[in-house]
Amino acid sequence: MKIPVGYSFAATSASFKKPGKLDLAAIVSRTPAVAAGVFTTNKFKAAPVLQCKDMLADRRRMSGFLINSGQANACTGEEGRANCRETLNLVARALGVPPDEMLPASTGVIGAQFDMKKWADAMPALAQSFGKTDPEDAARAIMTTDTVHKLAESSFKLNGGEVRLLGLCKGAGMISPNMATMLCFVVCDADISAEAWQVMLTDCVNLTINRVTVDGDMSTNDCVMALANGESEVAIETEDDYVLLRKHLLSVLEELAYKIVMDAEGGTKVAFIEVSGAKNDADAEKVARAVGNSPLVKTALFGSDPNWGRIICAAGYSGADFKPEDLVLKIGGVLVFRNGAPEPGDMDDLLKPIMKERDIVIHINVGDGQGSSMLLASDLSKDYVSINADYRS
Repeated sequence: MKIPVGYSFAATSASFKKPGKLDLAAIVSRTPAVAAGVFTTNKFKAAPVLQCKDMLADRRRMSGFLINSGQANACTGEEGRANCRETLNLVARALGVPPDEMLPASTGVIGAQFDMKKWADAMPALAQSFGKTDPEDAARAIMTTDTVHKLAESSFKLNGGEVRLLGLCKGAGMISPNMATMLCFVVCDADISAEAWQVMLTDCVNLTINRVTVDGDMSTNDCVMALANGESEVAIETEDDYVLLRKHLLSVLEELAYKIVMDAEGGTKVAFIEVSGAKNDADAEKVARAVGNSPLVKTALFGSDPNWGRIICAAGYSGADFKPEDLVLKIGGVLVFRNGAPEPGDMDDLLKPIMKERDIVIHINVGDGQGSSMLLASDLSKDYVSINADYRS
C-alpha cells in the first residue's frame, strides 16, 4: 500500500464498545494540510459535525482527524459540544498537535454522552500507537456494524513526481446520504489550493458516495473530509493536473462507495440502478432512489426473485415526469418491459441466473431526454432486521 507522504496513524481501544476492540483512531499530517469537508444535511447534526463545520469555516488548514466509534455524540446538546472540544484538547496534548487543527468525527449510538474518563484513560495508548499503526487498523477502529474494514488507494505521476491518495470509511447501515455520507476520510499529498480541493471533493462525493442507499436513512453524523498536505511537492497547477487528480479521487470514492453497499447490514446483493432518458437529472434521480429504496424491490433482490413489476411500480410513484408507455426496463441486459407491456417469453427463466448474481444491473429508460442518474442499492434481508433490532444490546 502506498501511503501518502507525511501522514501517520494511531489506533487503540478506549472500551467505547467492547474492551480490547479498536474504537479510537487518529490520522495526522506532519505539516498542516488544506482541508475540505461535506456534511450531513440532517437537521439533527451531531456535535462533531457542528464542530468541523465551524472549524472549516474559520480556516482551511488542518493537521488531522480524530475518530471514535461506539458513541455518536449526537442529540447531546451543549454538553456534547463541550465534550467534543475537550476530546480535541486531550488528543492535542497526547500527540503534540494544535487542538484547533484536529477535525473530530464520531459514530455509534445516538443520545449518549461521552464517558470523558474513558477518553482520558485512552490517550497514553493512542500516543504509544502513533506512527506504529497501519491504515488497516485505523479503518478497523472506526467500524460499527461493518463486517470488513474499507480502504481504497490510488496514485499517479506528473512531471514533478508521484501523487498518492488513500481513503478509508465506515458504513453499513443508516445509509442514504444527501450531500454527505457515512464517515469517510481521504488523505492526499498533492499541493492544491483550498478552493479547488473543496470543489473537487464536493463534485466527486456527489457522483459516488452520495449515490448509494442501504435503508433510506440519513445519519446525524455523516461526513466526508479530505486533507491535501503538499508533501509530495507536486503542485496541481494546470487544468490537466486538476483533471487527473479529480479522476483518481473519483476512483477512490467509487471503490469506497461500492464497498459500503457490498457490506450493507445483512446485505447479499448490490443493485446498479441506471436511469436514462429523463427530462432532467433530478427526475432521473427520483426514479433511481424510488427503486433503490423500495422495500419490495430490495426484498425481491434478497430472494433472487425476478419480480420486475415492483421496479415498474416504484418508478411510477417516484414523482418523476414521464409517460408510462415510454418506460423501457432491462435487468442484466435482458429486455423485460416496453410500450407499457412485458416482453414475450418466460421472463422468470431468463432472469433467474441474473438474479442469483451478487451484482445486478437494472437499467430504466423513461424517454428521450438528457437526464440521467445512477444509484448503488443493497437488498433487504432478515439479518438487517435482526442487526438493527439488537443494535444497542
